[in-house]
Amino acid sequence: MSLPADPSQDGPTPRGARTGDPEPPTGPPVEESLLEEAVHLARSAGHLTLRWYDGSAEVMVKGDGSPVTEADRAAERLLRTELARRFPADSIVGEEYADTVGASGRTWFIDPIDGTQSFIRGVPLFATLLALEDEHGVAVGVIDLPALGETMAAGRGRGCYLNERAVSVRRRSDLEGAALCTSGFDLLPGDMAERLHAGPMILRGWGDAYGYSLVASGRVDAMLDPIVNAWDVAPMMVILPEAGGRFTDLSGEPSFRSGTGLATNGDLHDTILDLATGR
Repeated sequence: MSLPADPSQDGPTPRGARTGDPEPPTGPPVEESLLEEAVHLARSAGHLTLRWYDGSAEVMVKGDGSPVTEADRAAERLLRTELARRFPADSIVGEEYADTVGASGRTWFIDPIDGTQSFIRGVPLFATLLALEDEHGVAVGVIDLPALGETMAAGRGRGCYLNERAVSVRRRSDLEGAALCTSGFDLLPGDMAERLHAGPMILRGWGDAYGYSLVASGRVDAMLDPIVNAWDVAPMMVILPEAGGRFTDLSGEPSFRSGTGLATNGDLHDTILDLATGR
């Protein structure tokens, strides 16, 4: 079975076994059809953003000083419309529009373009993110990287896949030579930046959702975010465990709502937390 390659078509989502998961998600496996729908919707929204990827998108500045484009808003509108049609009782939380409150107890989280700075500069490392939280926690997570043709998707109990290929984190327990990404070294507090630069890891700026995808697929060992919103990292709560890794905030709690994030292969998690936070 394979994930659908064409954003205009539905398709099956593969099953896969998790490997070395240090913190298996609790709760029953998510319905495979639900994961299929989430993949299809995220890919459709990601595909839509490419209409403006030629540099034609007007860049506006939001109240918090961050950039937004019509591509962000169009992709979120598409997702909200489709989610409301398919799952009318579910709540929806997104970056660009007000929350929709439903009665089902489930909540969808949308980031229409994670990495808007990359998008407006023609750098292909931007993503559309979609996640579903139910009573057991985050059940479905999707990172669609439309300019790269890569879709990372995971469902609770279903494994983690990059397109049609099952993926997992890279097993490594030594910081020497390990690679850590972050969305911006300028965002790191001064003492944290100094500790990381003084350590033995290789530091790279392949950040935002792309960095998390790199960790889950074993291409790097850790991704650190000192400033995040819930919609930036909700998918990582299921993607990383299903790939055999770990995601927490910088206090070590498995939370996507506390404003920070760290994803690792699991083996290095506590060591990197200690190094980054100086604890």
